[in-house]
Amino acid sequence: MEGSVHVFVEDVRDEGARRVLGRIAEYGVREVTVAAAYHAARDVTPHGASRVTLRSDGVHFPLPDDLFANLRLAPPVQPGAEAEPLAALREAAEDHGMVLHGLAVFLQNVTLGLANLDLTVQDCFGGRGSPAALCPAQPDVRLYAVALARAVARQGVRSVVAESLHFGTFAQGYRQDRSYVPLGPMDEFLLGLCFCSWCMRRAADLGVKAEVAREECARIIGGVLEGDPPAQGEVTRAALTAYAGPEVVAYARARSETVTSLVSEVSSAVAAEGSRLTFMDGTGQVKGYADGLPPAGLAAHDAWQLGVDLVALGDLVPSFGVLAYARDAARVADDVGAYRRSVGNDRELRVVLRPGRPDTDSEDRLAAKVRAVKAAGGDAVDFHAYGLVPYSVLNRIPGALGHRS
Repeated sequence: MEGSVHVFVEDVRDEGARRVLGRIAEYGVREVTVAAAYHAARDVTPHGASRVTLRSDGVHFPLPDDLFANLRLAPPVQPGAEAEPLAALREAAEDHGMVLHGLAVFLQNVTLGLANLDLTVQDCFGGRGSPAALCPAQPDVRLYAVALARAVARQGVRSVVAESLHFGTFAQGYRQDRSYVPLGPMDEFLLGLCFCSWCMRRAADLGVKAEVAREECARIIGGVLEGDPPAQGEVTRAALTAYAGPEVVAYARARSETVTSLVSEVSSAVAAEGSRLTFMDGTGQVKGYADGLPPAGLAAHDAWQLGVDLVALGDLVPSFGVLAYARDAARVADDVGAYRRSVGNDRELRVVLRPGRPDTDSEDRLAAKVRAVKAAGGDAVDFHAYGLVPYSVLNRIPGALGHRS
């Protein structure tokens, strides 16, 4: 089965591009996906030089002058970008006969958000408490997303893998979150909805009573903050209708027009640069990131919560990424199958698996999930991520792909 290994520029800087790609080639993998534009993080990196790696918001290449000169937003440039590490990685990939993809995190950027709070998600109370979440309805944000996509495509990558090219969640939070109030899943969902003027206007244009939706969200969440019991259970359209009313559900669903139109613009921009877009839906991460035990609702069925309309995007995007963060191979198969039915049979479906904790405890379990991906209609498996797990975990990859002799 085809696939790639995700790598960070810091991994390559520590070990050298040729050494990293040589090791990945030994796994029987012929593709590499490099994080060309990433978000701030602190990662334990078992075989990195420092063993704990601090990552910054921004890009690992010099900014093209023609793309950002007249825009309000421009991505921070990462330390060491002037050495053009992506160019070195691309050359090493060519020497190994490997394909290079460029992953870009689009709308999750706390550095830009803090400097431009008016472009971030605005909650039902008028607050801007999610500085990491740029709002995809904001015109300046949309121009930034298109320019960033073009910039990554120009790095000579086969495809631009788009992460966070949709609405985020309240749980994205900030650097340190504290809440002594018990918010339920539906309360957090309502608190994460954006009611900025651009989102309100787009919803109203679609016939949604946006102000009614905002008032209902404020009333419900305000009650919970004052001591009302939070709603329990998964966020579904039926449960949300009963809890918050039909106008809130209509408002949440209307966000898909914002995301679909933005993804269409980004996909066209990438194609104009001679590359193609892989749209990564973050729902699987929302559901299973912490423990690999996602709740019952399938990711494809819950994608609407991030403003993602998979059926509509299936007509616009050539390739999709699925985050199958689940321990159970049967659950992986169910998720992949639901995505395949949603986006159609003529679109590439790439499935991201974690070869180690918390999803995978053995080569056999990883192999079972690879088989599940293939059986359910997946086209490629992407392993996340080279620098985050020990070599002993990475060594599960060739056996899982059936390449171990």
